[in-house]
Amino acid sequence: MVPPKPGKTPVGGRLIGYARVSTDDQGTDAQLNELRDAGCTMIFEKHASGADRNRPVLIRLLRDMNAGDTLVVVRLDRLARSVSHLLAVIEQLDYAGAHFRSLDDPIDTTTPQGMFSLQVLGAVAQLDADFFCDGVDGSQRHRDVPR
Repeated sequence: MVPPKPGKTPVGGRLIGYARVSTDDQGTDAQLNELRDAGCTMIFEKHASGADRNRPVLIRLLRDMNAGDTLVVVRLDRLARSVSHLLAVIEQLDYAGAHFRSLDDPIDTTTPQGMFSLQVLGAVAQLDADFFCDGVDGSQRHRDVPR
């Protein structure tokens, strides 16, 4: 058996689900069913806009995560409002020795393939940020060039 990386706790804790819908008109029933089918014994649910930065349910959930626990969502967009927010949440989980899994996306931080997908997602986010900065700076530079 290969020992876990320093700071990583072996899987074996609780599977904790997080279900979120954007409006009060939407229901979480489908997400709750998928999370239960995935083995989640505890599920936090929230009705809130994805753009809403105030997420007390998510904050409480992250505070309650223990080493070895896995946060499970149906889709990435149910958890995070952006790639940078997703990476920040996963970094918090990692710091606590917990893990992350999305049922519909290829991200499961308990597997090498899932970690690879997460690293690719992080690289794309960094590239996007770099392009955005270059685009702003580049547009300024191109205006100063005579044609």
